[in-house]
This record gives sequence, C-alpha cells and structure tokens, in this order.
Amino acid sequence: MRTLFAWLVALTVYALRYTCRVKVYNDSRPQLQADSTPYVYAVLHAHQLSALMVADKGLGTMVSRSADGQMIIPTLRILSCVPVRGSSGQGKNNRGGRSALQNLVQHVLDGRTACLTVDGPRGPRGRVHKGIGELGRQSGAVVLATTVIPRHRWLISKAWDRLQIPLPFTTLELHFSAPIRHREGESLEQYRRRIHRSLAVLEQTTDPDEAVYSESPPPTASTRRAA
Repeated sequence: MRTLFAWLVALTVYALRYTCRVKVYNDSRPQLQADSTPYVYAVLHAHQLSALMVADKGLGTMVSRSADGQMIIPTLRILSCVPVRGSSGQGKNNRGGRSALQNLVQHVLDGRTACLTVDGPRGPRGRVHKGIGELGRQSGAVVLATTVIPRHRWLISKAWDRLQIPLPFTTLELHFSAPIRHREGESLEQYRRRIHRSLAVLEQTTDPDEAVYSESPPPTASTRRAA
C-alpha cells in the first residue's frame, strides 16, 4: 500500500510540474558549464518539492534510509533524479550519511550535478549544516545557494520546515546566489558560514515573509567589530 501511494504521489508531482512555469534569476550555470566548472545546489528543506520540479536530469540528491525516505524514491526516479541513500544526521542519527556523501562527491566528479537540503533532516530551519561544504570542497564544485519560490503555494505551517507545495499553474521563481568557492586555507566551518549567509540573504531577498522563520545568518567580521 505504501509503495502504491508513493507512486501516486510521484505521478501527481510529475503532472504538477508540467502545469507550472519557471522563471530564472541570476543564472551563472551557462558560464560555469562553458568553463567546465562543476556546481552543486544548496537548497532549503522547505523548497525541496519545488526544487525537484526544476531539477537537472541526473541530479543526485541524498535520501534518508527511513521509511519516509523510501516514499520519495518514486518521485525522484520519475523526475530523472538519482537518489543516494543516507542521512546527514550526526552521531547516532547518522544513517549512512558519510558513505552517502562520498557517493554524492563521486556523482559530481563523474560530471553530474547534486543537491543537498542543507538544513535537513531536522533543522533548525534555515541553518546550513556542514555537508554542503564537504560536498563542494571534496568535489571541487562551487556551491550555488538556491531558492525556489512558488508564486502561489500551500504552506504546511505546522511542519518544522514550513514545507511549500506549489499550486497548479503557478510560476516557480528560481533564484541563485553568486557561485561560492572554497578558498585556499579556509576551514570547513568558515566555508559553511559563508554558504549559510549567502542562502539566508537570498531567502530574505526573495521570500521575506518566510525568511523570518529561518535561523539568522552569522554576523560578518565588520558586524562583530561594530558590536
């Protein structure tokens, strides 16, 4: 029964995708492709459904080994995405996360793109975890902080991530930050904080009503000096 329901959801999402238009802003991907520069996407958990609807063919994405994770596999496959099983949780909550991350790294090294829901699987909402920094650093890819905002949507306001579900025939607004490159000598935490700030500022700019529910970006060096 769960498998049947998962495929019904997949078919619904597939049909929904083709009713929606996509409008893209600040897209550096053509230039990155021309320069043979790999890139990966940093996406909020709240935007995961919209992000799948605009996903590149062959996009690799991490999926929990839980029963809930199994439910999303048909949706990924019907949208031509590549599920990589595991969890980004730490310690006892890590269900194959390290091996899954290494598989995502290899996926990018093989010339394809990948995406992480950077505040998943349990939040806090908007807090970028270190996995995206590891993915970018180990694969040599730049990170594109990304928001995918449906103009008309249903918000699951009681969910920790305030998941956004696009309504039929809406426009999906796809926004990118400038490419975020790992700097020589930069620590993983420093890189993570830069990605966090970039994604937070992007959400504040593109979806301010929802950005108030996300963790604030870390202060810049100039802000700390002023304080």
